[in-house]
Amino acid sequence: MSSFYTKFCPMFLCLLVLLPSLVVGECTCDSEESGERNKPEALKYKLVALASILVFGGIGVCIPLLGKFVTWLNPENNLFYMIKVFAAGVILSTGCVHILPDAFENLTSPCLNEIWGKFPWTGFLMMMAVILVLIIESFLPGYITKSSSNKNGDEENSEHQVHTHATHGHAHGSVAAAADANQLLRDRVLAQVLELGIVVHSVIIGISLGASQSPDTIKPLVIALTFHQFFEGMGLAGCISQGKFKARNMIIMALFFALTTPIGIAIGIGISDSYDENSPKALAVEGILNATSAGILIYMALVDLLAPGFRESKVQSSGRLQLGSILSVLFGAGSMSLLAVWA
Repeated sequence: MSSFYTKFCPMFLCLLVLLPSLVVGECTCDSEESGERNKPEALKYKLVALASILVFGGIGVCIPLLGKFVTWLNPENNLFYMIKVFAAGVILSTGCVHILPDAFENLTSPCLNEIWGKFPWTGFLMMMAVILVLIIESFLPGYITKSSSNKNGDEENSEHQVHTHATHGHAHGSVAAAADANQLLRDRVLAQVLELGIVVHSVIIGISLGASQSPDTIKPLVIALTFHQFFEGMGLAGCISQGKFKARNMIIMALFFALTTPIGIAIGIGISDSYDENSPKALAVEGILNATSAGILIYMALVDLLAPGFRESKVQSSGRLQLGSILSVLFGAGSMSLLAVWA
């Protein structure tokens, strides 16, 4: 699965390079930024935001990854399960309360051409993102497994047959091992697709913050986005730890998440003189990316994180865990939703 990053990282870097050129352009609508413009003062808050988001986003994404070294953070521990459910609530709220409304606002803006107002593009793009994730999760693990088995050749197949027919118990062991391997592969695909949805949104909010020239606009965003990235990092790291990646891949994924918003802020600072969030290009690009990210996060929070967790046998057999699950997801979703007041 490390090949995912060798293919995806160049694409993502190209997106970082091209995004500024896509969103810079002439605007037919007046800027809606509130507060007095003060570039030197705004730059100070941007640098504070960059450092704060980098540190707390890194801390958030590292906490669940410490399960190998801290007993109470072990994935088999009930406390870790509660953290994972809390984080799933955070991800669900991020998609529903933070990203989706932004997508609707972007793609229904009067600054856009008439074609954008004649069709519900936000809902359509979100739906297509959900279908795409469903296809990827359904068929990619099987495709990778099939490709891997073909590479191993007939020798591995014959060895598998010998072990399968040796004893009845051994056959069950082989089937169980294959099922575990498929589940592990699915967990890894889940973590990587989830990170894709999160980092796209992270770059967008980073550019928006970095391009702002109003200290009054930036001040409340510093604290709000710091907690935003902290909680989001916990949610992502829970999925990464569940995928049982190698230490090197886990570090790469954690760094990838922690750096995207600061990189977005740096890009926003660089293009702040020419960037206009109300230009048709900026609205269209951000709206499309936001709608897609919202679909990915909402689907994965409900289908891949909350539903399987709530159906686990240890949860079904424990009233305390059931109550804890409900309270954790409500607290996670509620905490993240509250941040929407400022961000």
